[in-house]
Amino acid sequence: MHLYFDYNPVMEIPFIDKHTHFLIRLPERMRPGANWKHLDVLLQVGLPLLPLLLLTWLIYRYLMSPLQRLGNATRKFSEGDHKVRVRPSLGSRNDELTDLADAFDLMAENTGQLIIKQRQLIADLSHELRTPITRIEMAIGSAKQGIAQSQLLPRLEKETNEIRTLIEDTLTLAWLENEKPTLTGDCFDLTELIEVIVEDARFEYPDATIVCQMPEQLAMTNSSQRALAPALENLIRNALKYSPRDSKVSISVEVISQQIHILICDQGKGVPEELLDRIFQPFFRVDKSRDKNPTGFGLGLALARRQIEAISGSLRASNLNPGLKMQITLPRK
Repeated sequence: MHLYFDYNPVMEIPFIDKHTHFLIRLPERMRPGANWKHLDVLLQVGLPLLPLLLLTWLIYRYLMSPLQRLGNATRKFSEGDHKVRVRPSLGSRNDELTDLADAFDLMAENTGQLIIKQRQLIADLSHELRTPITRIEMAIGSAKQGIAQSQLLPRLEKETNEIRTLIEDTLTLAWLENEKPTLTGDCFDLTELIEVIVEDARFEYPDATIVCQMPEQLAMTNSSQRALAPALENLIRNALKYSPRDSKVSISVEVISQQIHILICDQGKGVPEELLDRIFQPFFRVDKSRDKNPTGFGLGLALARRQIEAISGSLRASNLNPGLKMQITLPRK
């Protein structure tokens, strides 16, 4: 069989004498290699393209699957499902996409908690506002019935002041929780600040015994007196409020390893252990019956913790025997 590129193949049959040959030119349809060009294209392009397409599909699935889950989680979160999380569905893989999923989960956790806190804050605020507003409505009704204004004006003034205080404290608390600011820039003497607050507390509680153990001077730099002063005032008044008449409230300040520790201890009934952290929640009251003077709205300790955290400090409570200890830890800058 002779193959020629320009002619059809020729079949040769030699005779016995070796000198005679019988030649047959085959028709075009029997020419081998007629589809060689197509086969060559298939081998050079199609065959490598097949595993490339398979590899591309696998990479696409590997990359797009977590992105699709993240997109679905984002849509669910925007629709109000604040408990949706992405990282658990990605298994044991560890790459940039899982870092993105972790960042989304952290964002969802923080945002969800913030939304829950804001909803709870609004619900609690509306509940607390009902009582003074009802009293004001009753006073207005009494005025319409002809009761002397000299009896109603003090009551209206008291209720109005309570509403103003409640709204101001709630707005301050919401700002501290939402913005989480870092308050700095003030330089002051901590000992002098506490002495002024204690002097005011003694005037307000003339029968109270307040014992102070503090250094003569303790300079605070790059802090915030406007944040620390109301927090200390709330804690000291709270300690006096829940202490028995013949007991004492102790305040001590000491510096340990570049940290300032302020301890405020009373001799009251204390707080159940399981509620020690909940007392710092807005509008939370342990037991109204343990309050000798039932005033306030349960915002004092919540505000105090946020104000102290705004100056890079911390506040925690622990029980004594008897009494309650509030420990403030501040960095000495």
